Amino acid sequence: MPLDETALDCLFHTARTPERWTDRPVDLDTVRALYDLVKLGPTSGNGSPARFVFLSTQDAKERLRPALSEGNVEKAMTAPVVVIVAHDPLFFDRFAQLNPEPSLRSWFAADVGLAEETAFRNGTLEGGYMILAARALGLDALPMSGFDATLVEDTFLLGEGWRANFLICLGYGEPVETPRAPRLSFDEACRVL
Repeated sequence: MPLDETALDCLFHTARTPERWTDRPVDLDTVRALYDLVKLGPTSGNGSPARFVFLSTQDAKERLRPALSEGNVEKAMTAPVVVIVAHDPLFFDRFAQLNPEPSLRSWFAADVGLAEETAFRNGTLEGGYMILAARALGLDALPMSGFDATLVEDTFLLGEGWRANFLICLGYGEPVETPRAPRLSFDEACRVL
C-alpha cells in the first residue's frame, strides 16, 4: 500500500537538508530506534556491512574537527549527533549469524576486491537508509563527504578495522528558507528500455 502524502512529504517532498540546528538534543533512545529501522533495509546476501559511530558529545565532535573540510566544521560542531557511516571489509565473517548459506563466506573471503566492492556499495546503501529513517523519526539529516577519511579512521575506527565512507549530521534543523536546488527531470536522468 503506498504511503500517504504526509509520509511522502516527511521523507521527500518537503524534507530539506538543514542549514542550521536547533538546540534540541537527540537522545540515545532515538539513536537506537534509528538503527533499529536502518538494519531492516535489504543488503546483498543480508551481509549488512555498514557500521555506524555516533558522535554525540562535544568532546567526540572536537576529535572529528581536524578531519573536516573548512565548510563542514560549523555544521558538524553544532549538530547534536554526527554519524560516521563506515563499512566492515570483513563483513562476511558475520555470515554465520546473518546468512547460513555455507559457501557464501568463502566466496567473499577468497576475493578481496569483491568483498570491498560489496561492503562499500551496501554500506553506502545502508547510509541512505539512515537518512530516510532519520526523517521518518522526525530528525533532520545532513550528509557530508568533505572530510579526511584516513584521519577519521585513525581517530575513531582503528581498533575495528572499519573504513569511513561519509558523515551524517543528525538533529532538529531550523526551517530552511532558501529555495530547493534544481533536480534533473525524468527524461534527463532515466531511461526505460
